[in-house]
Amino acid sequence: MKVIATNKKAYHDFEILEKYEAGLVLKGSEVKAIRAGRVNLKDSFVKFVKGEPYVFGMHISYLDSANPHFKPDEKRPRKLLLHKKEIAKLIGKTSEKGYTLVPLRLYFNHKNIAKLEIALAKGKTLHDKREALKRKIMDKEAKMAMKNY
Repeated sequence: MKVIATNKKAYHDFEILEKYEAGLVLKGSEVKAIRAGRVNLKDSFVKFVKGEPYVFGMHISYLDSANPHFKPDEKRPRKLLLHKKEIAKLIGKTSEKGYTLVPLRLYFNHKNIAKLEIALAKGKTLHDKREALKRKIMDKEAKMAMKNY
């Protein structure tokens, strides 16, 4: 499994509850652009449109080596491919207050197919973010002390 992009901001802003693997509907040279690492997941989110999941805000840059007449929109909504049971479950969960779907990472699986890992998440408050940052710093200091000891 080759990880192309990760959404570090999602781990900071949200508490991750469940993770799902989804396929992506891509056009033309977008797969080549993803392989080149020209993708950004920051500020992207998943939303249901007419009962189908779409990822909004995911930026896949245009390749210079691709056909100049075919330029897909870099920030267009991209459809996600999930099983019907997963879609029904996620629609039910996201209708509850405070729950949302965020993309975590984009990777190629063992069959060389682009997959997007999405997560059911609940937003953190400012207090929770500060507490997580303190815990992270304390863990880092403890590891350094153990290493130097």
